[in-house]
Amino acid sequence: MLVLTVLLQIFPAASDITHYSTSGCVLWKNNYTNTFQDGDFILGAVLQLSDFHRPSSGHGENILCMRLSFRYYSYLLFFKFAIEEINRSSWILPNVTLGYQIFDSCAAPTKALSGALDIFSGRDYRIPNFACLKNMKLIGVLGDLSSSYPIAHLAGLFRYPQVSYGDTNPVYNDRIQFPSFYRTVPNELSEMDGIVQILKHFGWKWVGLIVSNNESGERALDGIRKGIESYGGCVAFSIFFSDMFYIHFFGLKSFVAKMNNKDVDVIVLFLTPMHLKAFIYLFSFSQITSKIWLSSSFFPTVVPHIFGYSGTTLNGTLSLSAQGEEISGFETFFYRMTPSNYPNDDTVTEIWEKSHGCSFTGFLKTNTSVPVQKCSGNESLDDEVLSRFGNFDFRVGYQVYTAVYALAHSLHNLFSARAPAHPQAPAGSLKHRFKPWQLNAFILNVTHKTPSGDIMFFKANGDPPAQFDIVKWLFFNDGSVVSRKVGRFDESNDKNPFYINSSADLWSPYFTEMPRSLCSEPCSPGYRKSKIEGEPPCCYDCAQCGDGEMSNTTDAVTCEKCPEDQKSNRQKTDCVPKALNYLSYMDTLGASLASTAIILFITTSVVMGIFVKYWDTPIVRANNQNLSCLLLISLMLCFLCTLLFIGRPTQICCLLRQVTFGIVFTSSVSSVLAKTLTVIIAFNATKPGSKLKKYVGSQLSIVLVIACSLGVTLICVVWMASSPPFPEADTSYETDIIILLCNEGSVTFFFCIIGYIGTLALLSFIAAFLAKDFPDRFNEAKNITFSMLGFCSVWGAFVPAYLSSKGSRMVAVEIFAILSSSAGLLGCIFAPKCFIIFLRPELNIREIVVRKA
Repeated sequence: MLVLTVLLQIFPAASDITHYSTSGCVLWKNNYTNTFQDGDFILGAVLQLSDFHRPSSGHGENILCMRLSFRYYSYLLFFKFAIEEINRSSWILPNVTLGYQIFDSCAAPTKALSGALDIFSGRDYRIPNFACLKNMKLIGVLGDLSSSYPIAHLAGLFRYPQVSYGDTNPVYNDRIQFPSFYRTVPNELSEMDGIVQILKHFGWKWVGLIVSNNESGERALDGIRKGIESYGGCVAFSIFFSDMFYIHFFGLKSFVAKMNNKDVDVIVLFLTPMHLKAFIYLFSFSQITSKIWLSSSFFPTVVPHIFGYSGTTLNGTLSLSAQGEEISGFETFFYRMTPSNYPNDDTVTEIWEKSHGCSFTGFLKTNTSVPVQKCSGNESLDDEVLSRFGNFDFRVGYQVYTAVYALAHSLHNLFSARAPAHPQAPAGSLKHRFKPWQLNAFILNVTHKTPSGDIMFFKANGDPPAQFDIVKWLFFNDGSVVSRKVGRFDESNDKNPFYINSSADLWSPYFTEMPRSLCSEPCSPGYRKSKIEGEPPCCYDCAQCGDGEMSNTTDAVTCEKCPEDQKSNRQKTDCVPKALNYLSYMDTLGASLASTAIILFITTSVVMGIFVKYWDTPIVRANNQNLSCLLLISLMLCFLCTLLFIGRPTQICCLLRQVTFGIVFTSSVSSVLAKTLTVIIAFNATKPGSKLKKYVGSQLSIVLVIACSLGVTLICVVWMASSPPFPEADTSYETDIIILLCNEGSVTFFFCIIGYIGTLALLSFIAAFLAKDFPDRFNEAKNITFSMLGFCSVWGAFVPAYLSSKGSRMVAVEIFAILSSSAGLLGCIFAPKCFIIFLRPELNIREIVVRKA
C-alpha cells in the first residue's frame, strides 16, 4: 500500500503538478507551501499550516486545502524560532547552522507523504531511495500533527528519525514497524488513562461517550469503557461520530435526545480534530446545556471554530491539553515576522493579509476584479489580532519547539561523542561522516529541560512521559474565549500523578456544585447494591444488609459478615460486640436466686442451731439425731453450691459446680435413705426371731451414707479425668448475644449423676412409703414420703426444662431445682420438728412419748 501511494505521488494527475523539463532526477514540483533555508544540516518538517475541508461526498483522501490558518501559522513560527535560537546558541551545536525544509500537509496523508518524499530526495525533488542534492545532511523529519503514518513508514525504511508533535496513535509504539518514530506528545492510551482518572476522581459513574468513527475511536471506546468499569462505572451511551456531519444532521433530534439523558451529566469527547470540527458544526444548529464535556487533547486545536450554539453547548468544557508554557523571546520574534522583514516569505505575506483583511495586490486573490484594501506592510499587530493568536496558549506550538530541540540535542550529543573509527579524533570530525540513522541511538538518551521546567526525555517506545494540563474552557457571547488551567496529570510523578485544584471554578456556567452523573443514587452505608435484571451494573437498587452483616462504605457491592463475637448495629453500618448472656449477680433473676440461696442457708443454719440447742430432747433424738445433723449440713452445702452457678463462668467454677452439687446432694438424699432404713430396721427388729436385731444401734446408717457418696464420687473422678467441663462462648444459638456457659464436657456423666441421685431418691420414697404406718409418735416416714414425692417431681420436670433451655435460663432451671428440692427436704422433714419444739413443747416430753408409744 505504501509503495502504491509513493508511486501515485511520483505520477500525480496533471492538474496537481507543474512539469519541469530539466536534466537529472528532477520530476515535478508540488504546488503547496514549501519553505526552504539552507544550512550545515537540514531539518525537514511536515507541518499542518492550512485549514482543511472535507467535501460531503468525499473520503479520507479527498481533503480540500483552504487558506493558511492563523492558528496553524503559529506552529511554523515556533519551528523557525527554535531553529534561530539554536543557530545563535553557543552551548548547543556550536559552529553548526541548522537549515530546514518545510511542507504543508493540510492534514492529508497523501500530501504529507508527498512532502516527505521531497524532503528525503532533496529540495523540489521527489525520487524514492535517492537524494538528488549532493552533500545534503538531512538529520530527520518533524511532523505531522495528525498525518504521520505514511511519513513514519517511509522514514522507518531508511531509519530517518521522525519526531511528531501531535500524532497520538499508539501503533507507533511498535519499534519493529516504526523503529525511528518519536513524539513529544503522549499517545492516546495515556490520554484515555488521564480521562479515566478525572472521571474516577469526581466519582462520575454514568457517562456518555462520543468517539471518532475510526480505529482510534474503537480503541478509545474499549479503553475508556474498561477504565470506567474498573472503578464501578458504566458507559450510558456510546456514539461513533463521523466527520461528515450531515449524516448526523438528519437525525439530530434523536442524537440530541440521547445526549440529553437527565441522569448523564458528563459526556466524554474523544474525537480527532476533523471529527471535532464536524461535531462543532453540527451543534451550531442546536444546543445542549447543563452538561460537563470532557475532551481529549485535540480540543484546543478546534477552539477557533466554536461559535454560536456550539459555544453554548461546549461552554465549561474540561479538556486534557499538552503542556504549553511561555517561551522566552518568542514575543519579540513574533513582532519581527512582518512582510517588510521577510519579503520573500509567502506564508508571512498570506497570513498578514488574512489577519488585517487586506491584500498587497489590492484585489481579491479569488477574483482579481474585486478591489480590496491594499496592505502597506506596516499595519500594527493590535490586541484584536493578537487575541486571535494568543487564545490557544501555544500548546501545540510548544510541542513543535520541544521536538526541534530534541533533534538538536541528539545531534549535539552525537558530535560530543568520540568517533568509533578514530577514538583520538576530535568530536567535530563526525560532521563529515554523519548518517541520519546514527541519531536513533542518541535521541533515546536525550534529556533536557523544557521552558516549563519539566525534564523532557523519550521512553524506550519513543513516547515522552504522559504529562497533561487539565484546562477549563469558557466561551462568551462576544466571541472571546478564556482557558484556565485547573489541574495536571503527570505519570512520571510517582507521589502525586493526578492533581485537581478543588478551589477553582470547575462547574460554571451550568452548575454551582459538582454534578453527580449517576444512574442510581449511591447506596448508603448499611446497604448493598442489588442488581436490576436487564440493566447495566451502574443501575441498581439498594438492599439493606441482613442481621449479622454490615457495610461501612458507600455503594458496597456486598455486605460483610461480622465476626462471631460481634453483631451488626441497628443501622447495619458497623459491627458491635454482642451482649454477654450469663446468670449474673447483677441480674434480677441472678440476684433473686442468690438471695434465696443465702436465706435458705441461714434458715438451715438456724434449724441446725435449734437442733444443737435441743439435742437431748425426744424430738431431736428420735430417728437418729446424727443423721439429722448430717442431713442439715448437706442441705446447707446444697444451698451454698448454687452460688457456683451464678456469675461469669470460669474454669474453676465449671470444674467444681456439678461435682460439688453431685456429692453434697447425694449426701443429702443418702442421709434421708439411711434415716428411713433405720426406722424400718428398728420396727422390724422387734418381731420375734428377726435377724435385723444385730443392725439396731449399729453404724449401718453412716456406712450407707459413705458408700452412696463414694459411688457418686467415683463417677465424678472418671468424668473429670476423661472429659472435664470447661467454659465456652456460644455465638450460634442466638444472633445478637453470646451465651457464656460451662460446657459439661460429657452430658452422659452429668445425667449419670442426676440418675444416680434420682435412684437414691426413688429408693428413699419407696422405703418411706413402706414405713409411713409404723406406730411412732415421731415417725418421719410420712414427712419423708412427701419430701421425696416433691423431690422426684422437681427433678422429673427438671430434665425436659433443662434440655429445652439455654444460657442463663438453663442455669436458672438447675439452681431452681436444687433450691426447691433442698427446701422441700428442709421443710417436710424439719418444719414439723421445729413446730413441736416451739409451739407444742408439751409433746416433746419423754413420759408422754413413752405413753403414746
